Amino acid sequence: MTSISLVRHGQTDWNRDKRIQGRSDIPLNDTGRAQARETGRALKGRRFDGVYASPLRRAFETAQIIAGELGMPEPVPVRGLEERSYGLAEGLTGPEIEASWGADRSRVPEWEDDESLLLRVHAALSSLAAAHPGESILVVAHGGVIGALVRQATDGARPARGEVIHNGSVHEFEYTDAGLALRRFNVPASELALVDDAPDDDEAAGAA
Repeated sequence: MTSISLVRHGQTDWNRDKRIQGRSDIPLNDTGRAQARETGRALKGRRFDGVYASPLRRAFETAQIIAGELGMPEPVPVRGLEERSYGLAEGLTGPEIEASWGADRSRVPEWEDDESLLLRVHAALSSLAAAHPGESILVVAHGGVIGALVRQATDGARPARGEVIHNGSVHEFEYTDAGLALRRFNVPASELALVDDAPDDDEAAGAA
């Protein structure tokens, strides 16, 4: 079994402006860097055997900041952990996307579907788990990636309608021979110190 703490990167200007980023390589802004520092400080009581990240700048810089706070070596970029490709919707807001293609996102040219996304992300995570049996690792990725993994692990129960995967939040998974299981969802930095001592909630205990 490998414990994986999956972190969403800090805020970017496009996050702030509610623009879809996808594979567009947008850097952190100052708020995002502060969020990464806060998450790193909150994780200082935890032991990690490696820090990894999506190669996109916003995720990799978040991982660099967290690794610095933890006194750990430079994170390792991992192909396959990049954000979902949103095709021609990248750079647009929700209303702009709907005005062009309607509410059905599958109509957006080059929009990556869940099956393709999960295939590459699971390949990346299973490789990391194989390299860290019985250990704990920290992985910085993206909201679309985390959301897809959580939906799969909870049979669509989470994220619930209106539930936001916050910048800098931590999501606790376990990788076993049976696959990826969710232990904790959407833990903000302010609550990270409570996670190890708290009992699993009902949702986490029932996750597949």
